[in-house]
Amino acid sequence: MTTLHFEKALLPGGWAENVTIGVTDDGFIHSLETDAESAGISFVPGVALPGMANLHSHAFQRALAGLGEVSGTATKSGKPDSFWSWRTVMYDFLAALQPEDISAIALKLYVDMLKAGYTTVAEFHYLHHDTQGNAYSDPAEMSARVIAAALEAGIGITHLPVLYSHGGFAGKPAQPDQRRFLNGLDDFMTIVTALHTEYGAMPGVRIGIAPHSLRAVTPDLLGAAVSALNQLDATAPIHIHIAEQTREVDECLAWSGKRPVEWLLENQSIDQRWCLIHATHMSDEETDALAASKAVAGLCPTTEANLGDGLFPAHRFLEKGGVIGIGSDSHISVNLKEELRWLEYGQRLFTRQRAVLSGGPQKSTARRLYDAALIGGARACGQPIGALEVGKRADLIVLDCSTSPLYGRSDDAILDSWIFGCDTNPVRDVYVAGRHIVQGGHHGLDQIAEKQFQDMLKRRFK
Repeated sequence: MTTLHFEKALLPGGWAENVTIGVTDDGFIHSLETDAESAGISFVPGVALPGMANLHSHAFQRALAGLGEVSGTATKSGKPDSFWSWRTVMYDFLAALQPEDISAIALKLYVDMLKAGYTTVAEFHYLHHDTQGNAYSDPAEMSARVIAAALEAGIGITHLPVLYSHGGFAGKPAQPDQRRFLNGLDDFMTIVTALHTEYGAMPGVRIGIAPHSLRAVTPDLLGAAVSALNQLDATAPIHIHIAEQTREVDECLAWSGKRPVEWLLENQSIDQRWCLIHATHMSDEETDALAASKAVAGLCPTTEANLGDGLFPAHRFLEKGGVIGIGSDSHISVNLKEELRWLEYGQRLFTRQRAVLSGGPQKSTARRLYDAALIGGARACGQPIGALEVGKRADLIVLDCSTSPLYGRSDDAILDSWIFGCDTNPVRDVYVAGRHIVQGGHHGLDQIAEKQFQDMLKRRFK
């Protein structure tokens, strides 16, 4: 067993001084003591926080970051640039990606995530097939590459193979540029079953599924996929994109007479194993019903801003007891504080008020957001994480408070100064399952991951 001593730590009951944490050989917190003596124990200066889960990732899109910012490149009709025009740029980009490219992108991304303070990632993975849309000899080839990169980097992973079968509501045929995603139920479950068999018992790995969206699966297919998953693991996470764009809402209404979240809540047993990604455009009734379901709303503020999605009704949702988590989605930014900062800033711009999501008078905004995202991230990933307490995995980050703007701050002011006042990254150390993965701001694979990523860029952008 390893024993670590921190000068300050954020525990479920609040801030504590001189915290000693005992970690078992398999990476779980075995004991925890406050106001403890540090003699003979590994002393870690700084402030310890539970590591954060990144609940929504499309790893390959990290290599696309910044390449969708030229206006009019994907639309010749004179219509405004939007998510849908960006999607065309994305489809063009991924058309040539090979398995070795995915390995390089994912490794670099996951190293960067760890250095940002993310200790677990939920990978919403839909790039299954070769460039012609044919299955690899191992149908789970691309998934295995992503999981291998996570294991190499040292980040926990909840892997979510995506079921994508149609190009629009009512079973509309898919487009040719979607061919690398497409599976029927049998082929999809071949992938899921293989991954469950290979990784289902592996520490730090969880296998779930991700029906891509209501426009990509029919009602019957969605129900059959959930039933098939339940035969493997009736508690496995289920994630789905929903209500990200107003066009999606309009098309869902035309198809079913219901709004997307409304339809899903009425037609599936939505509970805490579900994570609804974005859920940006909801009526008040949908917002309240989703909050009551205890499903997680997976919010990705930097991507949602980059794509012009809109603003999630966060204030109402949280006031109704809703559960949220954060993800970096397209990875236009891999920065934990930016997701939380812009979650709050979006609400401020909309309401023209401050501290909108603080939860009441004299409350720390960053503390409420960090606590909420810990709970939602753990639930969405289906892993024993999200708190520094006995029985949880020893996933934690350490902030360097030796320089401004964190210097001299205490307790919640540390979080407020980090989330809203830092231009640099104060995450100095990161532990995953008790392993010291990031030390002094550096990951042991920094140089290797960077070289592999640059080699990939040379191959694909020469």
